[in-house]
Amino acid sequence: MLRIRHFFLICSGAHLPLLRRAPAETNKYAGIGATIFFTGLFAAIAAGYALWTVFRNPWAAVGFALLWGLMIFNLDRYIVSSLKKRDRFGKELWMAVPRLLLAVMIAVVISKPLELKIFEREILAELTLMEQEQRQAEDSLVRGAFTSRKAELATRMNALQSQISVQTTRVDTLQLRAQQEADGTGGSRVKNLGPIYKAKKADADSATAALQSLQAQRASLTGEIQAEDDSLAARLTALERHKPDGMASRLEALGRITGKSAPIQWANWFIMLLFIALETAPVLVKLISPRGPYDDLLDQHEFAFAMHRKEKKAILEMQTDARIRKAEEETAYV
Repeated sequence: MLRIRHFFLICSGAHLPLLRRAPAETNKYAGIGATIFFTGLFAAIAAGYALWTVFRNPWAAVGFALLWGLMIFNLDRYIVSSLKKRDRFGKELWMAVPRLLLAVMIAVVISKPLELKIFEREILAELTLMEQEQRQAEDSLVRGAFTSRKAELATRMNALQSQISVQTTRVDTLQLRAQQEADGTGGSRVKNLGPIYKAKKADADSATAALQSLQAQRASLTGEIQAEDDSLAARLTALERHKPDGMASRLEALGRITGKSAPIQWANWFIMLLFIALETAPVLVKLISPRGPYDDLLDQHEFAFAMHRKEKKAILEMQTDARIRKAEEETAYV
């Protein structure tokens, strides 16, 4: 336990020789150091999960997690150690505001990957819906490129079909008239294959040829429509389907499910507030805690350093003045 407490005291950024002279402050700074350590640990876990979702490489995820965790740990340690207790609370608060803002930003960055892990099941379900929507959008985009051409072909087919229907009716009528002229049931009422029958038969044959031409055009147009359908099917098959599974997609899915579900939205906010509380806890503890013996010893140490600096500066100024006077006297003597 003593080694663990010593480790947490190092994490707090306190000056250990001075802290040994104020043992009553040991527990406070050990608690601050533990908070800083676990904040860095959470940051490492969050960074590792974030890198795993992007690269799917365990070595890259572990390496970046360690680097990120150490950076956040060092930054938190500096933030807390640089905040010193003063005689006026207003001045302390003013000095703590930038540090609190930085702590809040760090907390938001840390909390997001962990939120993605906590709501992973809901996010995976939403990613499936997003994938279906993306596929439908891609299909609609491809189909839209063929819409005008297929509409043109459909219009031509409808017009051609109408012409074929009219021409079929005309052929049937002309063939019926020729047949009636041949058997004497219509026309001249004379049963023969004379010139009148030949003229009507020629009209029927001409109409039949025109009908066959229209039917040939319909067959050709049907082939074009089938070719368009085949081309559309080939384009749809050739589409590259990308499953949304990256960090950005997961963040978008988290935003969608929080927008749909009020409980998840509240849970999301509470998780973020929890990490903000953890990240700002060392600064807040340092800010609201009363001035203790360690702070007095630290002030004395800094004051002694400042006085020693002034003393050295004064001695250097005196030595410089003495050298200048000596140089002036030697110049005047010469």
